[in-house]
Amino acid sequence: MNPASILERYGDSLVLALGGLVIGVLFGFFAQRSKFCMRAAAIEFWHRKFGEKLSVWLLAFSSAVVGVQLLILTHSLDVSTARQIATRGSISGALIGGLLFGAGMIMSRGCASRLLILSANGNLRALLSGLIFAVTAQASLSGSLAPLRNTISTWWTVEGGSSRDLLAITGLGHWGGLLFGLVWFAAALFFSVRSGWGFWKWVGGIGTGLAVAAGWWYTHLISINSFQVVQVQGLTFSGPSAEWLMRVLASPTPAIGFDFGLLPGVFVGSFVGAWIGKDLKLEGFKDGYSMRRYIAGAILMGFGSMLAGGCAVGAGMTGGAVFALTAWVTLVGMWAGAGLTDRLLDPVAVSTSASKKQTQAALAT
Repeated sequence: MNPASILERYGDSLVLALGGLVIGVLFGFFAQRSKFCMRAAAIEFWHRKFGEKLSVWLLAFSSAVVGVQLLILTHSLDVSTARQIATRGSISGALIGGLLFGAGMIMSRGCASRLLILSANGNLRALLSGLIFAVTAQASLSGSLAPLRNTISTWWTVEGGSSRDLLAITGLGHWGGLLFGLVWFAAALFFSVRSGWGFWKWVGGIGTGLAVAAGWWYTHLISINSFQVVQVQGLTFSGPSAEWLMRVLASPTPAIGFDFGLLPGVFVGSFVGAWIGKDLKLEGFKDGYSMRRYIAGAILMGFGSMLAGGCAVGAGMTGGAVFALTAWVTLVGMWAGAGLTDRLLDPVAVSTSASKKQTQAALAT
C-alpha cells in the first residue's frame, strides 16, 4: 500500500501522529541510553574536558546534519517550505532567546528534551521543571509574555528564503553542508575514541541524530502524498509542550498532528531505555535553593525557546541540520549562555582536584 492510499484510508492526522509516536520512541530510547545532553556537553566544552558527553552530542548533531543533507541530495527531502527557512525570522530573538535558553538549561540541569527524558526515568525535579517550561512556553506564545517576545523579535529581522539559508548565503550548497557534517562527524569519532569505547555512546548518539533526520523525512513524505497542506517539520519540544498543555487545560484542543505523537513517544522510549538499563529511580529536590534554581531555569528556557523559535533540539539540531541562519545564531547563543551561567553559578575551583570534582558534580543529572 502506497503512502497516498494509507493517508486516504486513515487520514493525515492519525498517520502523522503515529509517525511522531514511532520517531519519538526512537529518539527517547537512543537519547536515554546514550545520556544525550547539550547541557552536559557545554559544561565539558567550557571546562576544556572533551569527554563522553561532548562526544555524544557531536555524534548526534553531526549524524543529523549528514542524514538531512543526504536526504536532500537524494531528492528525498525538500525543506524550502519549512518555517525555519521559508518564513521571516528574527536574529535578535534567536540570539537573546539562545542566551536565555543556555542559561536556563544550566540552572535546571537539562534542556527541554532532557527534562522529558529524565521525567520518564522518575526524576521529579525534571518533571516539575518540564511543567513550568511548558507553562512559560505557552505564556510566551499567546499569553502574558507574548508582547515582550514580539517586541524583542522585531529588533532585527531577516526575510525568509535564501536570506535565511546559510548554505545559499555562503554558496556552499548541500554538498558543502554534507562535507561540513562529515568533518564534525570525524571530530566526534576522534573525541569518542579518546574518551573510551562505549556501545551506547556510539549507537545511541548516532541514533539520536538520525531520529532528527527521520522527523524531517517523514513529514516531507506525508506532505507530498497528502491532498491537504501538511507542514514539513522536524523534532522540537517547545511548541509541542505548549500544545500538550493546552490539550489538558483548554477546549477545543489543538488539531492532532506529528507533535501529538512526539512527546508521548519520547516519554515511552526513554522509559523503556531506563527499564532496560536499570536507570528507573525516583528523585526529588535536595533543598529550597535547588528548587528555586530549577524553577528559574525552566522559566528562562520556556521564554527563550519561544523567542528563539526552538529549543536545543528544535533550533539547535533540527534547524541546524538544514542550516537555517537563525538556528545557528540560536545555537551559538545557547553555548555562550551556558558557558557564562556555569562560570557564574558554579565557578571553577583553582586546584585541579577541586575542578575535577566540580565538573563531575555539574555533569550529574
